Amino acid sequence: MQIVAVNKKYQARVTRAVNWLIKHNSANDMRDIADNNDDEKMLKKYDRLCQTTWDKYEDNTSELPKREVAQIENSVLY
Repeated sequence: MQIVAVNKKYQARVTRAVNWLIKHNSANDMRDIADNNDDEKMLKKYDRLCQTTWDKYEDNTSELPKREVAQIENSVLY
């Protein structure tokens, strides 16, 4: 999914943030599946992956203006 930045100079950072959010959503889905299957090993793996991807997402959004972050948070991905 492509989100167009309000200000073009932030497009690269917005794209990186969106990509990390997509990766986080995928890892979160896998974590939910592992939790439903009572697979502790995979649950821990995907929990760590979720934490890592969320940290990367927050790193990228911390350098964006509020309006750009709001646009990402109002999207279908969030």
